[in-house]
Amino acid sequence: MTDDTTGTADGAQASSAGHSRRRFLGGALGAAGVVVGGGAGFGVARATGPDDGSTTTSRPAASVVPFYGSRQAGIATPAQDQLAFAAFDVTAVDPMALQVLLGSWAAAASQMTKGLPVGAVETSPERPPIDTGEATGLNAANLTITVGFGPSLFDDRFGLAERRPAALAPIPALPGDALQKERSGGDLCVQACADDPTVAFHVIRNFARLARGTAVMRWSQLGFGRTSSTSRKQETERNLLGFKDGTNNIKSEYPSEMDSYVWVGNEGDQAWMRGGSYLVARRIRMLIESWDTDYLADQERVFGRVKTSGAPLTGHKEFDPVNLQATRNGKPVIDQNAHIRLASPETNDGQKILRRGYSYTDGIDSDTGLLDAGLFFIAYQKDPRRQFVPIQRKLGSNDLLNEYIRHTGSALFAVPPGLRGPGDWWGKSLFA
Repeated sequence: MTDDTTGTADGAQASSAGHSRRRFLGGALGAAGVVVGGGAGFGVARATGPDDGSTTTSRPAASVVPFYGSRQAGIATPAQDQLAFAAFDVTAVDPMALQVLLGSWAAAASQMTKGLPVGAVETSPERPPIDTGEATGLNAANLTITVGFGPSLFDDRFGLAERRPAALAPIPALPGDALQKERSGGDLCVQACADDPTVAFHVIRNFARLARGTAVMRWSQLGFGRTSSTSRKQETERNLLGFKDGTNNIKSEYPSEMDSYVWVGNEGDQAWMRGGSYLVARRIRMLIESWDTDYLADQERVFGRVKTSGAPLTGHKEFDPVNLQATRNGKPVIDQNAHIRLASPETNDGQKILRRGYSYTDGIDSDTGLLDAGLFFIAYQKDPRRQFVPIQRKLGSNDLLNEYIRHTGSALFAVPPGLRGPGDWWGKSLFA
């Protein structure tokens, strides 16, 4: 199933200078092949099935989200049930090595999003399998793979400093931050969402193999139970505090809102980012044990919503309008510092963000014996400086919810537009 090995992964950086861009595009990313990596090196894996002559088929079309398109999937796509997210630091210093990695990832992603392996699982007994194999027999499960670039990628290593968008300015320190360095930042990010946890994990595992010799994983996070709906066809899910989360989230069915708040347009200062978006990730630990001792009326006061129905305290049903002016006995029905008020566009100069978060649990905190669980918050927007940062500054200063949460991780990434077809890769025009 594979062509002859063309070099080792560790040696790709050293040898890449000798390969022209044309050879790279024509060979490694041809429409018929997929760049694959592992302990034995990298080569070109045919997308025709395993070496034993059996047929490899993709999942039913209903479970496949198209990989190629003008915008990356995994943003406006209806949110799937499972998440595997990872940030990588680039260790190579040759710009071509970075481009080869992005091309390898793109070619592999085009396979996995169709429910196919990145290469043969059964190979020579003296060579490691090309695909790790844990997703064999599973369909695509609506897999989407979204890749972004962190501010640190635009330092002096790759000659990209002048191409860093102004909107990719590092997130400043925010009120209430308790950030851990080992859970923050990164040169590259990979967001894999699917309706099957193994399918999502399979992406991160194989991308890490492809990155050997070029990049190393900085941190990762698994998520379950989407906490926001991105489509009118989806119900609003609940977070681990038991409340419906993101009721008034932007929905993909409203392209005018997507254009106004999510997609970078001609206002962007870097042409290569037009049609893309900016991803903010925050790991928000919830102090679940403390929350569980709070009485119901106070929990509802914190959120400004009814716990069971999700309705605002000024309404009866989940999607009833939020009336921030309503009073009872001379006091606001919705507390001045309730989460729903401070996060509302009405109190944030009309700004909105597209939320796409997941719940997480990472076992027990060994220092306290308490659950380490909460929300892995993901939001997309066209300019974090004008959207996420001022909203979070207000929340971090006054939100009643702050008694029960801690922000322990933070990262920002520029998510470029989608890939046109085989031979394209993430950020190709960035390196032009």
